[in-house]
Amino acid sequence: MRKRAIAHAEVETRIGHVFADRALLERALTHISAATSSEGRLGSYQRLEFLGDRVLGLAVASMLIEAFPTSDEGELSRRLAELVRAEACAEVAGAMDLAPFIRLGPGEQGSGGRRKIAILADVCEAVVGAVHLDGGYEKAAALVDRFWRPRMLAPRRPLRDAKTELQEWAQGRGLATPLYQEIERSGPDHNPHFRVAVMVDGLGEGLGAGRSKRAAEQDAARALLARAGVAIEGREHV
Repeated sequence: MRKRAIAHAEVETRIGHVFADRALLERALTHISAATSSEGRLGSYQRLEFLGDRVLGLAVASMLIEAFPTSDEGELSRRLAELVRAEACAEVAGAMDLAPFIRLGPGEQGSGGRRKIAILADVCEAVVGAVHLDGGYEKAAALVDRFWRPRMLAPRRPLRDAKTELQEWAQGRGLATPLYQEIERSGPDHNPHFRVAVMVDGLGEGLGAGRSKRAAEQDAARALLARAGVAIEGREHV
């Protein structure tokens, strides 16, 4: 019991919340494989993860509304999806350093459960749910703000690729759909090189190059967006 109490205190320090009811934290850190037979699923983090998922979504949505007052619902939805996806929650679990404190059954321990994205993400959301039950929404929202705001302000990957960005930009101004044209292909079949042009009426032409036609189209779209003064967050994988 003393070792778990010390573990709980360490987690509280990491997340910035001291629990009035540490049983909530213990449950948030307990995988179903480690729950007692009498408790079953109710002794694991599953119910808290269910709650935390909803609290996290609300808190992140509120942050986005405040941080991006001119963004439409489409962009806000993309930002929300990026911030609450399992991989992002697992990264936050890493920032909280929760892995050493997760309770796992022998099977999950042996299969590397503390490294599994799904488990880390679920525990992360369960902790948010536990803080909500222990201290109320404001405490949970403060936790979300502390760990998710840096990710909101500096996305790990682009929200949209350049082609999508260019098409939406053109449509929003009543312009025709961008037209892509392959203007050159060179190199051997196993290592080709493409040059592509993209045109939008009233904006002109953008040129791009890449080792696949798709990569060249993305490059051309970025070039035309740059001409229009539209910035893209990050670079997409091609």
